[in-house]
Amino acid sequence: MGRQQQTCGAVTGALMVIGLHFGKGKMDDNAKKIHTYEKSVEFMKAFTEKHGSINCLELLEGLHMADPEESKEIEARELYNLRCTRYVSDAVQIIEKLIG
Repeated sequence: MGRQQQTCGAVTGALMVIGLHFGKGKMDDNAKKIHTYEKSVEFMKAFTEKHGSINCLELLEGLHMADPEESKEIEARELYNLRCTRYVSDAVQIIEKLIG
């Protein structure tokens, strides 16, 4: 998000889906919020087990998007196409299992 390379965008998007699907509405009790937190933790655990991290910088081998030289290296190694595409796909698959 914003090329800051904190939490992976695929993870962030998946957490938004979890919030929309399981989240607490105005008239819901707090149990629904707790359930949403549990699903979020479950997602992050599954993603981390598969990829070793939820941190974008770590997932892109420590290469900084904002650094022109390192950005060229990311592109030369096709990490956006090879890695990021897989991260999005895997996030979707994990979400599908959670929502089941």
